[in-house]
Amino acid sequence: LNNVPVGMGQALCICSRGSITIDNKKYYFVQKLDEGGFSYVDLVEGAKDGQFYALKRILCHDRQARQEAQTEVEMHQMFNHPNILSLVAYAFSDSGGKTEAWLLLPFVRKGTLWSVLEKLRDKGSSMPENQILKIFRGICSGLKTIHDKGYAHRDLKPTNVLLDEEDRPVLMDLGSMNRARIEVRGSREAMTVQDWAAQRCTISYRAPELFNVESHCIIDERTDIWSLGCVLYCMMMLEGPYDLIFQKGDSVALAVQNPVTIPSTCSYSNGLQTLLSSIMVSNPQERPGVGWVLDQVQDLQSRSPNTQTNMV
Repeated sequence: LNNVPVGMGQALCICSRGSITIDNKKYYFVQKLDEGGFSYVDLVEGAKDGQFYALKRILCHDRQARQEAQTEVEMHQMFNHPNILSLVAYAFSDSGGKTEAWLLLPFVRKGTLWSVLEKLRDKGSSMPENQILKIFRGICSGLKTIHDKGYAHRDLKPTNVLLDEEDRPVLMDLGSMNRARIEVRGSREAMTVQDWAAQRCTISYRAPELFNVESHCIIDERTDIWSLGCVLYCMMMLEGPYDLIFQKGDSVALAVQNPVTIPSTCSYSNGLQTLLSSIMVSNPQERPGVGWVLDQVQDLQSRSPNTQTNMV
């Protein structure tokens, strides 16, 4: 095992030894949960407490990647909110010139909002309106906390929302978060922001103003409001408004310039459909803030039968 090359091999080495130690506490590797471009998520069990955790390992291939991992840690530490994923512990592992960031996170058994929606779609079912409102209210609540601190999530989508057994949504993957207001001065800065968005903001949930960034403008937290609308649409229709356009290879950048069309087959209340239309506005200046959206959701909940109005 000692001959396994570091880098990706280091991760193999950890798993084959069966345990890792963070903050002097030992965790046993159980199984792989997910894999991304430069990160891996494993299910681990605390040797002392017997609790399950999600261990996110980020391979930092250069100094910038290490700084980005450090920023992700700091973003987690900034928030203490039931709708934002907390950070249990973290460590940076340096070996043979390679660095890995280890983020120990709570394990949410039910999985992502997307996995729940996929199961509904497979069954030919749909999500009841009061459940949509409950989950959406929690998402808005977490997002409002981020915006109130002067930050934006920048990659809000159903795969970045976890659901616990009580349907409480938890926002995760804070790696794309940055300051809410980005002042763009000149075409070079505009191109830098556009390139960054192309890398970090999922295309079918990306706000229109991030596809063609103007030379002199302010990008703000209302990019998240657009993504929030896409998430609401996905909960209602069981697919994102631009998923099919992207899958067909057509231009998402072009499609997002037009108002979103709600299918005539949509069986949800006029109130919910109106809320969706008011969120998904192409011009960011005309888009509402998350506080307004939250108020509308609470109003819809109070008018909706069989809806618990207690805070999520």
